[in-house]
Amino acid sequence: MAGKRAALKAIDWLAFAERVPPNQRAMFNNLKTRSDAIGAKLSSLPEKPVTIDWSFYKTNVARAGMVAEFESKFSALTIPEPKDTATAAINTQEAEANKAAVAYVEASKARIGQYEKELEKFQNMIPFDQMTIDDLNDTFPETKLDKEKHPYWPHKPIAEL
Repeated sequence: MAGKRAALKAIDWLAFAERVPPNQRAMFNNLKTRSDAIGAKLSSLPEKPVTIDWSFYKTNVARAGMVAEFESKFSALTIPEPKDTATAAINTQEAEANKAAVAYVEASKARIGQYEKELEKFQNMIPFDQMTIDDLNDTFPETKLDKEKHPYWPHKPIAEL
């Protein structure tokens, strides 16, 4: 069973460490140390608890019915294992996070395409020292001044300055 416990709870610490930001490295190291200590303690325990030798106690305890009473109570004792109520919620959160990640990757690829077009525009434009005002206004339309709508300098609304 110790092998099963280790197999079920195996953590890829190297992959985990790659995702930890530098400012949280100390907390990560504390978590790993604590996890290793708990894992070592669990692995040192036997798979099944040690059986009680009731016959030894029956011969050595002076009170007559005390050991039989303890034995009956001990055999009647059952410790329920907690039910797993969080796995379903975690799996749905994981599925939602995966969908969001895929959507983010697709949106990022679209942004990369736009940025590559913009970069190509900058690489193919006339150098600034050779541009005229008309070339500048054609390349960057936001720099064009509207002298008809705003005839006085700075030819832009004050709110945009």
